[in-house]
Amino acid sequence: MAVDTFVPNRTVNLAKRRSLLIEIAIVAAIALFLIFALPWMISAFRLNLMGRFLALAIVALGIDLIWGFTGLLSLGHGIFFTLGGYALAMHLKLPQPPGSGLPDFMSLYGVSELPWFWRPFYSAPFSMMAIAVIPAIIAGLLGYVIFRNRIRGVYFSILTQAATIIFFNFFNGQQKLFNGTNGLTDFRSVFGLPVKDNRTQYILYIVTILFVVAAYALCRWLTSGRFGRLLVAIRDDESRVRFTGYNPTGFKILVFAVSGALAGIAGALFTLQSGIVSPNTMNIAFSIEMVIWVAVGGRATLVGAILGAVVVNLAKSLLSEKFPDFWLFFQGGLFLLVVLLLPNGIIGWLRTSGVNLYKQLTGQTRLSTYPSLEEDPEVEYERKNLGD
Repeated sequence: MAVDTFVPNRTVNLAKRRSLLIEIAIVAAIALFLIFALPWMISAFRLNLMGRFLALAIVALGIDLIWGFTGLLSLGHGIFFTLGGYALAMHLKLPQPPGSGLPDFMSLYGVSELPWFWRPFYSAPFSMMAIAVIPAIIAGLLGYVIFRNRIRGVYFSILTQAATIIFFNFFNGQQKLFNGTNGLTDFRSVFGLPVKDNRTQYILYIVTILFVVAAYALCRWLTSGRFGRLLVAIRDDESRVRFTGYNPTGFKILVFAVSGALAGIAGALFTLQSGIVSPNTMNIAFSIEMVIWVAVGGRATLVGAILGAVVVNLAKSLLSEKFPDFWLFFQGGLFLLVVLLLPNGIIGWLRTSGVNLYKQLTGQTRLSTYPSLEEDPEVEYERKNLGD
């Protein structure tokens, strides 16, 4: 009997390993399809749009990490997204070799000497690190100030929203330093390749897909195991987490910083493919849009964050082309439909009502309560060996 007690655990481990391998295979298959098959099916213009949408999926993963799993609704991720875009754009706007001139827009405002904080961006390695590090530091500092004072809930959302106003007004008013509301644009080359060339855009598209896969793997790893369960515990009952001896402050700061870094990477990839970065992406509306993507796809699912970002932005693009005068009404109706009929998002519906509907249509039975018991390897083992 003592030996038999290890059998359920072994069964559970095998089931988890099998599930992980299936997940890896599915992710790899989707990535390969996007890289090799999709470019043959759509135009270069559509492919560029898809690259932008996939870049937005990275910031959606960060929001799902901080909101879906940790329960912190951030309405200020546009800050980190735009900072990542500026970090890369500043490197691209500096004439090479170093010291050979100023960015073109500075001469329009009478600037004669390059500002000191621009100079490190001559270095490509520094710029690549700054894309993620600067947003992560800003998010960490902001999180430290907020979480140290145990501010959470709607007050946290209000503070992050107020931060977007501060950053937007700062960057919008700095014509000499960042070209103000016009932002940074007209990038000629990236690492020696012409930015506007279709081959370069295809390479950027592939790089974006690889970053989406890496971001998904990182979030999947963070939300699995003990750390992931702790994040969910903070979301569901932070006070009880404190009573058990954990200090949630450090965990929330860490997750917020990681989420900010993901947003910065997304902003840099989006900037390369759109050809511009400006303070407009720091406004409140854009940060709220990011939250909507996650809500539509499904909170705390990761896959839903990616799906929501791509589907919502794809629908936005197609509707604005077909119905330029009325597309905002269709978009609003889509959001209302999801909120009223799919409160758990697309993935949430597929995992619950969608599965039950499939079972009913195929004549299979399913427990109406605690449906996860049907899929639990330990329950299955006991059913086979101990009887019902």
